[in-house]
Amino acid sequence: MSLNKELNIIGVIGDVHAEDKFLDKAVHFLKSKNVEKIVCVGDIVDGLGDVNECCNTLMREEILVVSGNHARWLLKNEMRSLKEATQLDSLSEFSQSFLFSLPSTLDFSTPHGLALLCHGLGKNDMVRLTPDDYGYAIDVNTDLQNLIREQKYKYVINGHTHYKMVRNFSKLTIINAGTLKHGHEPGFLLIDFVQQFVQFYKFFAGFMIEDAERVSLTTIR
Repeated sequence: MSLNKELNIIGVIGDVHAEDKFLDKAVHFLKSKNVEKIVCVGDIVDGLGDVNECCNTLMREEILVVSGNHARWLLKNEMRSLKEATQLDSLSEFSQSFLFSLPSTLDFSTPHGLALLCHGLGKNDMVRLTPDDYGYAIDVNTDLQNLIREQKYKYVINGHTHYKMVRNFSKLTIINAGTLKHGHEPGFLLIDFVQQFVQFYKFFAGFMIEDAERVSLTTIR
């Protein structure tokens, strides 16, 4: 799926995991920063909050969302013995339809090249890339190596690991949005493709939001 519009400044929300209150706070905060669009890397389900409210917010605010492995499992009635698993019969018809409609990936243009929004890496929603992966772990990551080799994308915006991250590989920059999940350093981010930086935000003391790290998109990490 592709968006026929170039984006300069966006808000990015990581794995949601039913955190409806964090999601609502993050969306309102990002809108106050006048971002052109808010995107989300998926995994809306499997958590202690209200998945129906999450789906309502994502649709109402016209957020660009891709699916993730947890939504895929839910819709196939798999892995429902997981801790905090969402059950399909707890979802409204609207929420089920919304989750079924989510694409696995989405492309959009930026001033410096094409960006890919996904959950893992590309169409593989299970592949992991963490800040601590180096050497052999990078060499054998086939999905990452394929993205580097193809040189189609300048940026990949993903989630899955719950580790916020900016890493550069040759001409490819990977930006992980982290997660909203309680106990996993919940937060979100803003990307300015014009000024070339990522601003991370984090929740603390309940629903307070503060600036965390700012990272240049051109820094080799």
